[in-house]
Amino acid sequence: MNRPPYVTDKALKEFIKSALDEDIQDGDHSTLSTIPKDLQQKAKLLVKEDCILAGVELAEIIFKQFDKNLKVEVFIKDGEKAKAGDIAFYVEGSARSILSTERLVLNCMQRMSGIATMTFDWDSRLLGTKTKLLDTRKTTPNFRICEKWAVAIGGGTNHRYGLYDMIMLKDNHIDYNGSITNAVKMAKDYVKKLKKPIKIEVETRNLAEVEEAIKSGADRIMLDNMDIPMMKKAVSLIKGKAESEASGGIIREMLKEVASTGVDFISAGALTHSAENIDLSLKAVK
Repeated sequence: MNRPPYVTDKALKEFIKSALDEDIQDGDHSTLSTIPKDLQQKAKLLVKEDCILAGVELAEIIFKQFDKNLKVEVFIKDGEKAKAGDIAFYVEGSARSILSTERLVLNCMQRMSGIATMTFDWDSRLLGTKTKLLDTRKTTPNFRICEKWAVAIGGGTNHRYGLYDMIMLKDNHIDYNGSITNAVKMAKDYVKKLKKPIKIEVETRNLAEVEEAIKSGADRIMLDNMDIPMMKKAVSLIKGKAESEASGGIIREMLKEVASTGVDFISAGALTHSAENIDLSLKAVK
């Protein structure tokens, strides 16, 4: 599958270098002390529980960035269903290189597969509706690229990647600024001066704030922690004048009911902060 636009070669190279530097520093002494330099070996990525697999492409890049001579044979691609007992890929080459990259590959793939699996499950509950499932910025520092990539692999839609690609005026922005009307006006003036096509989203907590956000000309209105009756009224007020997004404490069991209100988006931090890792293992092939 195609990479999201934020998953660039440069970003991946920097992430992998930083992660390997953190782990190896002045040497993988366990491997250097016990494994001959010229020993060639093979290992398999063993799936130990049913999941939507994610991080396969990243694993290939990690192996190749560390040792260009490592060869990877892939059997299960990103976004495909995998069952316990499946072999996702083989990696072959320097035994030292395989051992030194093993933990980084597993850490990334276990986390990404957990997120992709949860996203796939949640997104499947929205089939037949117009509502799209979004992630949030509730990600692990310096690991956002992998977590948001995993959401995309699982079938979800990425929200803004960071603070730079969308203006989101949350409750604290509004409270510090004084009003939604003034905050949106200032944001519009800022965007005009900046000459960048940045959308403006406003977080609202009640119907009065929804009405004010509509009048201010916000591009998207977030309905934060609203119950279903209030959310329905809010969507009715918006009536296509802006995009609508439900957010705040949404759990899996609520998805269909929230989507039934007619909101365009549901954002859920749980996709990236509460997904459980999938059990994967890199095993030597003897």
